[in-house]
Amino acid sequence: MNENKNVFVLVHGGWHGGWCWRRVADQLRMKGHDVFTPTLTGSGERAHLMSSGITMQTGIEDVVGVLEAEELEHVTLVGHSAGAAVVAGVADRIPERIASLIWLDGLILKDGESLRTYFTETQEAIFQAGLEAGGIPFPAPPPQGFGVPTGADADWLERRLTPQPFGTASSALQIRSPLGNGLPCTYIACVNPPHPFVAASHSFAQAQSHWRWREISACHDAMITDPVMVADALHQLA
Repeated sequence: MNENKNVFVLVHGGWHGGWCWRRVADQLRMKGHDVFTPTLTGSGERAHLMSSGITMQTGIEDVVGVLEAEELEHVTLVGHSAGAAVVAGVADRIPERIASLIWLDGLILKDGESLRTYFTETQEAIFQAGLEAGGIPFPAPPPQGFGVPTGADADWLERRLTPQPFGTASSALQIRSPLGNGLPCTYIACVNPPHPFVAASHSFAQAQSHWRWREISACHDAMITDPVMVADALHQLA
């Protein structure tokens, strides 16, 4: 029996799917951990379920469903980018199943805030185009928008990205408890280069005296470009 075994549930960000964690999951499993990489409704291989009714709450229900159906306990719940807002909602709902929260360059939302609150100019332009078209799913930015340079990683990313359900950005996070719900929280910041989408989240996390802070020299989509570095950080911090 591996006494250092952890259960990781890795939640992807916008336009991605559970597939984006493939390399990190492989590394964590080699270290003896159990790993689950759910895909949120309307994304990745679940893109055929796209609908106008998908909101941030839908993603929260997706992940809650995985933890409950798989009867997972003592979970290290990891949220990347916009997926961190989903993680916050899950922690609000079922903290008894969670051991700790890790935000991987995650967007930190407070109660009542939406993803749109922190959009960059480019992201807001994409959102506005979708709004004017009647709330259609908005297309993904190019891989470089996630910090991934031209090459094989960018090619893989571009093939796999899917449009984002409009309602996930326009709907607000609704939580009843303080952010993190009293669980141990760690923030892993990707700083090579830092991404403007999560700049305010970096500042917030650093200001939390009871949170752990870790920086890694990788781009925003570190799980794509630097999976070993990400897996090592998760292994050490869980």
